[in-house]
Amino acid sequence: MDSMLKNLSRTEFISVCVRDPRLHKDDLWHTHVDYEICLHTNSMCFRKKTSGVRRRYSEFVWLRHCLEQNALIIELPKLPPWNPFFSLRNTEQVSQRMKGLEEFLESVLQTPFLLSDSRLHLFLQSELSITKIARCVLGKTRYTVAEAIQRCNRDYMSRLEDKGSCDSDCESSSSSGLGLSVDTHVRISPVPFFES
Repeated sequence: MDSMLKNLSRTEFISVCVRDPRLHKDDLWHTHVDYEICLHTNSMCFRKKTSGVRRRYSEFVWLRHCLEQNALIIELPKLPPWNPFFSLRNTEQVSQRMKGLEEFLESVLQTPFLLSDSRLHLFLQSELSITKIARCVLGKTRYTVAEAIQRCNRDYMSRLEDKGSCDSDCESSSSSGLGLSVDTHVRISPVPFFES
């Protein structure tokens, strides 16, 4: 029994969860939904062992495109398809999209070659916009990839203390009854360090 526990503790794991969709009103006519990505790992590939960021569907599309450019011989997993009739209020559609995004990330994280891409790490462990991720990877920011991840995760850890951590079943509750939290204020980076 002891040897089995020791072997389990030596086994590397990467657990990812996509949850807590939130509706954002960009302006009078435009809205979008983003999702919380919770990552928990003991893998040496990751600088932080626990992190959480919010990303929207278009950012997943960007990530897949970046990974595809880097991994010409690897067939990348598919994202859930873009749906012109996607309804942010349709809980079944939102739930299916979350599940598809999570399956995409799980597949990506099981491909060792892709784990070397700094854009993937910044996508999963920093709150940088995709523009700032691209600039950071090219060395065109005043902070490194490691600094971006380190700085953003401090804020995440303090938020975890306030609201509790991601449960293993990845469920969340909200007061809307639709599984959606509505957020109508403009999202500002909680880390002034990253503002241009």
